[in-house]
Amino acid sequence: MKYKNLFFDLDDTLWAFSLNARDTFEEVYYKHKLDSYFDSFSHFYTLYQKRNIELWQDYGSGKIDKTELNSKRFLYPLSAVGVSDENLAKQYSEDFFALIPTKSKLMPYAKELLEYLAPRYNLYILSNGFRELQYHKMRSSGIDGYFKKIILSEDIGVLKPWPQIFNFALSTTQSEVGNSLMIGDSWDADITGAHGVGMHQIYYNFAEREEFPFSATYVVKELKDILNLL
Repeated sequence: MKYKNLFFDLDDTLWAFSLNARDTFEEVYYKHKLDSYFDSFSHFYTLYQKRNIELWQDYGSGKIDKTELNSKRFLYPLSAVGVSDENLAKQYSEDFFALIPTKSKLMPYAKELLEYLAPRYNLYILSNGFRELQYHKMRSSGIDGYFKKIILSEDIGVLKPWPQIFNFALSTTQSEVGNSLMIGDSWDADITGAHGVGMHQIYYNFAEREEFPFSATYVVKELKDILNLL
C-alpha cells in the first residue's frame, strides 16, 4: 500500500457538523425564546453564520483568542437586531456547547469508510475544533474507537493550515510525510495545509467547489469514493 497513515479532519468530513449545529441552534433558539427578536429561525441563523465565518478567520490568523471568538459570535445575532443582552447570549451559548457534542449525525458513508480503513491503515484525527467538544462528539457518534490518536490545534496553539500543526501531527504519530495522507472537506485548512508540507491529500468536495488554486492529489464528492482509492 502506498499510504500507511491517514489523517482525517473531523467536522463536516466525518462528523456532520453543519447538520448537527443547525439542529442544536434550533433547539436553543426556541428554548430561549429567541423568536421574540427574529423574524424566523432562518433569520437568526443566517446572521450567526455570516459573522461566525468572519470571526473564525480572525481566530485562525491570531487576531482574536478563543474567548473573544465565542463571546462575539453568539452575541452578534442579538446585537444585529438591536438586543444588547450579554447574559442571554451567554446562556444560549452555554446550552449550545452542552448540547452539540451529544449529536451523532455523521456524513454519508463515514462509518462504512472507517470500518474498511481501520484494519488497513493507521487512522488519526487532525482537527481545529475545541478539545472539550471533539472527544465528546466522537464518542456520541460512535467513531472514537477507529482512531489511534487525536491531534487538535489546541494541543500546540496553531491551527490548520499552518505547517507547524502538520509537522507536529507527523512527529507525534511517528509518521513520514511520504506515506501519509490528509482527508478533509476544507480546501483552505486541510488541503492547502497538507500540500504546504508535501503531504498528499484527498479533498472531500461535497460542497461541489469548482475553482482551485492548485490540484489536490485526489478529489471525491462522496466518502464512499475513497474506497476506490485506498
